Order: sequence, then structure tokens, then C-alpha cells
Amino acid sequence: MAKLSTGGKPAMRRAILCSGGLDSSVLVASELEETRNLYGEKSYIQPIYVSSGFSWETGERAQVIKLIQSKQLAGLIEPLACLECPVSDTYPSKHWALNGNPPAYDTPDEDVYLVGRNILLLAKVSTYCAINQIERIAIGPLAGNPFPDATPQFFASMQQALSQGLDHELEIVAPFSELSKPDVIKRGHSLGVPFELTVSCMKPLETKHCGRCSKCRERLLAFGASGITDPTSYDFKPSDIIRGL
Repeated sequence: MAKLSTGGKPAMRRAILCSGGLDSSVLVASELEETRNLYGEKSYIQPIYVSSGFSWETGERAQVIKLIQSKQLAGLIEPLACLECPVSDTYPSKHWALNGNPPAYDTPDEDVYLVGRNILLLAKVSTYCAINQIERIAIGPLAGNPFPDATPQFFASMQQALSQGLDHELEIVAPFSELSKPDVIKRGHSLGVPFELTVSCMKPLETKHCGRCSKCRERLLAFGASGITDPTSYDFKPSDIIRGL
């Protein structure tokens, strides 16, 4: 796509919810490519990490910072904004997301629903965007997402309600909503995303993925289907993945 001249359309300021996982990391690179094609050097990308008190966030947040500071992104986007939206006063204390016992490898996606997750994220991030005059929020759900807060209808409703309530025109988009995770991996590979700095694990062990949780299963299977090598380290790899089954 050809770049617009510097005298063309004014650059839209964009925020991206970035957890440091595969999808949101590729989303950052994808939004950067799109804005630079549209606006040239005038692009503005604000990655945002929201802490909710989940057990995996310490290791995850450290990796997000490394990702944002990597040679592929450093100096091209804004420094990471870190917000807090704790759920310890809402979720029960024994909830798996708080107590460090994540769903096992073969747990269906439908059983790892975090109630109100995208509602809370968007409310917090939209407020930040209104204060900082950011006009667009990108979030990374993929095709087949089974949760009620990841549908086009939900995002359209939130966009309308938050724009009205904040008196600030917002666009809320899910650019990968028709892509599978292998599709996203292929896109990230073409954009040069440093996959070794991404985290797709609910119980990371220092710099390693645990290999035992459902998020690790999702990542391993997606890389296998994409035909691209996963550069990350795993504490454990299930035998079915090792055999390519």
C-alpha cells in the first residue's frame, strides 16, 4: 500500500491491548505496519498492558517490556503504558486465574472463560484513551472465540456506550476476528515479530513456558499447523506434540 503524503489524512492515534501473547504481539506489529503505510512517520501507537492480579502476570509483564523494547519495535511505538484493573475483590479467592493452578493441557477453551474480562479491559483502557486523546482501540480475539464478550455485536455496543459515556469518539476494532492462530503466526512471521519474546502460558517458569496448561497447548498446536518453528523454550512438551500428532 502506498503511503499518503505528509499533507494528507491526519494520523489517528491508536491504542493496542498488549498482553505479550502471540495474538496481541502480532497485532502491535500489524497496526504499526498499517499506520506507517497510511501516515508515514506520523503514526502513533500506544501499547497498553492491564494488570488484573492474575497469577501469571509477573513473568508476562516482564516479557511485554522486552518485546516493546526489542529492535523490531523500539523507537517506533510509544513506551508501554501499564494500567491496573484488579479483580481480586470480584473473583473468588480460589479462582484458578488467581491461585496459580491454571486449566490443564486438554481443558476446552470454553472452560477458561474469565467473566467480564473484555468489559473491564475496555472500560479501563477507554478512560485512558479519552484522557490522552487516543481515538482507536485494537483488541486481539480470533475467529472461533467462544466467549460472549468477543463478538462483533459486543464490540459495537461497547464502542457506542463508551463513546457516549466518555464524550470522546472511540473506534473499537478486532482486526484478527476472522483469522485462526496459525494465520496470525504466519502474519507475525512475515512482519518479523520476535516470537521468542511472546508469552502464551498461564504458569510461566522464568523464561520457559510450562507446556502443561491449555494456553501452551493452543500455542504448540498453532505453531505445528503453521509450519513455523516456535523459538520459545518449554519446561515440558507433551508426547503428541513431539510426534507431530
